[in-house]
Amino acid sequence: MTTDTSLTPQASGPRRSTMPREVARRRRGGSGGGAGGRGWHPMLGAGLLPRVLSVLALILMAGVWLVPLAWGVNTSFKSEVDASAAGGDWIPPGGFTLAAYREIFAQGNLPVWALNSLLIGVAVTVLTVVVSALAAYALSRGLFRGRRALLAITVASIMVPPQILIVPLFRQMLVMNLVDTYAAVILPQVVAPVMVFILKKFFDAVPRELEEAARIDGAGSVRIFVSVILPLSRPILAAVSIFVFITTWNNFLWPFIITSDPTLMTLPVGLSSVKDSYGLQNAQASAASVLAAVPLLVVFMLFQRQIVKSVATTGLGGQ
Repeated sequence: MTTDTSLTPQASGPRRSTMPREVARRRRGGSGGGAGGRGWHPMLGAGLLPRVLSVLALILMAGVWLVPLAWGVNTSFKSEVDASAAGGDWIPPGGFTLAAYREIFAQGNLPVWALNSLLIGVAVTVLTVVVSALAAYALSRGLFRGRRALLAITVASIMVPPQILIVPLFRQMLVMNLVDTYAAVILPQVVAPVMVFILKKFFDAVPRELEEAARIDGAGSVRIFVSVILPLSRPILAAVSIFVFITTWNNFLWPFIITSDPTLMTLPVGLSSVKDSYGLQNAQASAASVLAAVPLLVVFMLFQRQIVKSVATTGLGGQ
């Protein structure tokens, strides 16, 4: 009498994975030789030439970005004669000087423009984060009629160039008698569909079991949003805040159109007025640009970890 081997414990056990050992070693990042070794990269492979070429390409792109920046800083320490001279030597014949910086501070407008940019940037950042977070939470967790249509409109509005909305927004501010006020500069910049979409995608990844547990404990929607969702969203909220602040700080077109009072000008608008009033002052314009960029560099250096973490979490880096 023969025994049916298909019913033996060995045959009825779990099936072994058919994944090739080479692929398994690559995923584990093992120390084995070949492509599965420690030097293997999912995009560059294990060869030395792709890595060298990638490093050279990164150095080239960094140079393309850094050379104009270094040129602007170098020009800011020149006199107007050397900055306007033909040839553009890195080391000016007359030597380096702080005359451009002294002239800017002597005009007395730069502190006012910097304060306006700071106040407007902080106000826009706070309002945008609050409005975008509430809208994103409603689109992520809310169940109401027209939710998908509203989400589609939000995504479609990302593709609308902001320059198209300049005339309607200006007429709206004119009707509301808000021209030449802080409110006219701040309110139109609060609406940020791209931030709503980013936060919505992040809220979608938050486990719903946490909300269900909070509801069992008697928490309502507002309490869940404040006590559960927002604490878990600190990295993405920090990144959104930084992006909004930098965009607002560098915004030129809307503040330039809606304000004519010099005491309400932001730094980009004020820098353009310096150039227009005194002619082409290369050294002063470069010095003012350097001073305007310093706060952004400080903000980025302080919150660099939050930016990288949020980009990796939300998939903005192509992951």
